Amino acid sequence: MATLYSHDLIRRHVFGEAASYPIRKISLSDLTDALRLGWEDFQAMPSHAIVVCVIYPVLGLVLFRMVLGYSVLPLLFPLAAGFALIGPFAAIGLYELSRRRERGEEVGAWDAIKVLRAPSFGAMLELGVLLLVLFGAWIGVANAIYVTIFGHAPAASIPDFATRVLTTPEGWSLIIVGCGVGFLFAVVALCVSVVSFPLMLDRHATAIDAIRTSLRVVAANPVAMAAWGLIVAALLVIGSIPLFVGLAVVLPVLGHATWHLYRRVVEPNPNPPDEPPPPPKGKRYAADFPANLFPWSREGEQ
Repeated sequence: MATLYSHDLIRRHVFGEAASYPIRKISLSDLTDALRLGWEDFQAMPSHAIVVCVIYPVLGLVLFRMVLGYSVLPLLFPLAAGFALIGPFAAIGLYELSRRRERGEEVGAWDAIKVLRAPSFGAMLELGVLLLVLFGAWIGVANAIYVTIFGHAPAASIPDFATRVLTTPEGWSLIIVGCGVGFLFAVVALCVSVVSFPLMLDRHATAIDAIRTSLRVVAANPVAMAAWGLIVAALLVIGSIPLFVGLAVVLPVLGHATWHLYRRVVEPNPNPPDEPPPPPKGKRYAADFPANLFPWSREGEQ
């Protein structure tokens, strides 16, 4: 079975054949179930999820510190909103944790790192680079919109910036145009990545096949996918309000929930490849420190 599966992969890569993954129509209740299961995953392994996503609140605090110089103040909101563009790629470790827990495995924090050895990690990296380019383009466009409306003069202070944006016609133009353009970027990111990374991890799909499947998912479930995008945006806003610290909870939950959303909307593999059972954890001794900090280095020792 595994050999046939490998031959299918080789045929798709060498001859350019596109794989077709059957998808399902889902309802709003499926989104609720995905969020519930994502929350349960987070509760079962909160320390693991926070370790994987700690970069987000740290990045948020760094951004806040930079804002004290007011030089990047106009870009604070675009940078925060940009998390939605690169979040699907940054959460690949969370998909791996949910996948292993779903299979009934004992999950450890370092298991998230094992996604780097997935057969389709190269494809995930390709799509991740595309999302990073999209993120960079969004920041560039957002800055261009601000400069077009307000010019190059920096804000004198945070209150001054807030006053200019919230109480002037130019500020309202900035909000309307910026949110409109940002919405278009978010729609593109959602369409190409809503299930792409979980599919590549689970079915070893190519980046092109994963993008095609995500587009088909959105086309078949426009209402549910629009609702999912609004849920993601709302939770990111809530998580960003307290100096981005709330993202340490919001992002892991969304990452785990995305895995379960993928399970709801894409038919399971009828011929899954044979995977060896996970090796036993075994006992660890003080004399093995610090090797125990890097458990993958001992996997070949039996």
